[in-house]
Amino acid sequence: MKKIALITTGGTIASRETKEGRLRAGERSGQELIEKCDVPFDLDLKVISLLNKPSVHIAYEDLWLLRSTIVDVLHHKDIAGVVVTSGTDTLEEVAYFLDLTIENKKPVVVTGSQRGPDQVGSDAFVNLRNAMIAAADERVTALGPVVIFNERIFSARYVRKAHASNVQGFNTLGYGYFGIIDNDRVNLYQRPLSRDIYEPKSEIAKVRHQVEIIKVHLGTSPFLLEHLLQLETIDAIVIEGLGRGQVPATFMPAIANAHIPIVITTSAEEGKVYPTYDYAGSTYDLLNHGVILGKDYSSRKAKIKLYVLLETGETNFQEAFQR
Repeated sequence: MKKIALITTGGTIASRETKEGRLRAGERSGQELIEKCDVPFDLDLKVISLLNKPSVHIAYEDLWLLRSTIVDVLHHKDIAGVVVTSGTDTLEEVAYFLDLTIENKKPVVVTGSQRGPDQVGSDAFVNLRNAMIAAADERVTALGPVVIFNERIFSARYVRKAHASNVQGFNTLGYGYFGIIDNDRVNLYQRPLSRDIYEPKSEIAKVRHQVEIIKVHLGTSPFLLEHLLQLETIDAIVIEGLGRGQVPATFMPAIANAHIPIVITTSAEEGKVYPTYDYAGSTYDLLNHGVILGKDYSSRKAKIKLYVLLETGETNFQEAFQR
């Protein structure tokens, strides 16, 4: 009999309905979830109710606590893998943080649900069951931490929340998924060629860095960018540009005088930033002013990576973002 650890952090998957029919996220403990779940294969479970929060309330301190808990659990010889439950609003960021900071020797699976456990058509327990099946399969180790949702196994780096409420809530447009879970069996079709892992040299108990995102749109003023660059509490900025990574020309004076790292990404769901054009505010212009090209990272994934690089003492940001 295999034993896996279930670490719960809250979210819709652990929610309760109010008298008015709304949901309060993070109201159920891990043990309460297990009591209602059809645990597969008579798996033995170690349940850790770590947090009880809506995922939008999760902070960087919580991420480091979650990481240290997972690392500790993975060291136990009797544990075959780990399942983490999370709210879906920031699930993609939680999963990618774990992917960047854990050199896992066993499966690590992140899941959640779009509907509460008591709602009609809830996906809570099927996602949890499938996550357990994957966590007990040693082949999943090679994928790094993954997201499992609606039977699909997704890359933590590329997965995004694709729908606000539908049970097919996540996708990796343009990249496909690693595999599926069908009839309680893990079926794998592809795996990553490499991973970036930045393990901290010591435990991080206090957050030391803050990274913000600025989204470009038609008519964007440079005011927010200028304001953030004046704040001593901001350590780096991700700009979600348009197309190949363009920004308004009015951004350039502030960028030219920036004293902190700036990463440019694209709002497009597929494709990467590239210095195709040559005009004020183009990606070529940004590159010539020291801006880091964010390749095909979404702005939220770029933010997580930039944050981890800062916290772990990495300094070659441009090289890191070309991986």
